[in-house]
Amino acid sequence: MSHARDLGADHRPAGPSSSRVAGAEDSARKRAFAQLAAGMPVLPVLVVTAVLLADLADGAGMIWLPLLAAGPALAATTNGPRGVVCVGLLASVLGALLGVRDGVPSRELAAVLSALMAVTLASGLASVLRGRRERVLAAVRSVAETAQHALLRPVPANVGPFQVAVRYSAAAAEARIGGDLYALIPTRHGVRLIVGDVRGKGLPAVGTAALVLGVFREAAHDEADLLAVVERIERSLARNLGHDDFVTAIVAGYPEPGQLEVVNCGHTPPLLVSASGSVTPVEPDLPSPPLGLRALAGHAPGLQALPFADGDQLLLYTDGVTEARDHGRAFYPLAEGLERHVSHEPARTLGALHDELLAHVGGRLHDDAALLLIRKPAAAESGVAGPVTTAPAPHAEARCCS
Repeated sequence: MSHARDLGADHRPAGPSSSRVAGAEDSARKRAFAQLAAGMPVLPVLVVTAVLLADLADGAGMIWLPLLAAGPALAATTNGPRGVVCVGLLASVLGALLGVRDGVPSRELAAVLSALMAVTLASGLASVLRGRRERVLAAVRSVAETAQHALLRPVPANVGPFQVAVRYSAAAAEARIGGDLYALIPTRHGVRLIVGDVRGKGLPAVGTAALVLGVFREAAHDEADLLAVVERIERSLARNLGHDDFVTAIVAGYPEPGQLEVVNCGHTPPLLVSASGSVTPVEPDLPSPPLGLRALAGHAPGLQALPFADGDQLLLYTDGVTEARDHGRAFYPLAEGLERHVSHEPARTLGALHDELLAHVGGRLHDDAALLLIRKPAAAESGVAGPVTTAPAPHAEARCCS
């Protein structure tokens, strides 16, 4: 009986613990295979395989063997150094076997294999350098995105009584921000906003944009008069900018229902869209100099009051939009495009305008371009903002979209 029990124990089916161990081993093998497949330099291996097949079909020896160096060279553009070395070793082994098979003289075969190993080493070094550049570029992008969030803060779809949408594209391909600026703030004096364009590009322009936005955000809350807000920005720029530097800008406010105040400081005129869909440029009554150049002009900007009823919209933009050219050097017709795409949803309107603008220039802008659209919805429309916000809302400012 004891012997029978021992035999039964020996042939007892595996329990749950054995199944878990087997499952873990299978899972580990699958993960290892997936990692290997993910890092496999497929295209370089295909190139080496094509050379192998060509040599086997032709048997010409020295005609095909040098082409094996294309494998590790191509791997350097797509894979890390480990993948390059693996492709190089594969190419070297196949080259040696093919050379012996085709009867290539030992001296010539040694020269080909030495050249192949040299290409592999050089390609591995190039792969290491490429990886470092990619890491640096990723760090730069991360810093740019952080600066973007600090400089151009997010905006909700509704601010005070307005529906709002923003679109922004920086001319520099990797720079998420540029010299264009905008902000929209609900204050106890009503909603206030600014759209501007700093002269120049690069980091100096970004620094000036940060200065203007910082002063505007403080003054918009402190000053009851919109002209006083502009005056504070002017004084700050006069202290900090060079003689040839300036900022064109539109500063606007909504102090009471049905009335919009606009101060144009040398900027492109905004476009007023009536509830019926007609588009009218808002030309300034008195042309004023850009911010930072008032001392040269000798006169201050004027305040322009506009009726702004339910259903009306106002588009503010920078000259990167209107000066965008197609291959025939024709400017983008913004007013016509706005008439074509205007809708009751600002985000949809700007999305269509932005796509059409990129199509007009062939896919890439050569100057920073910003678009900010506000719409006063009718009280009967559902899901829109109510009365003017009298206290600042968190993060209620514009953000760029590229």
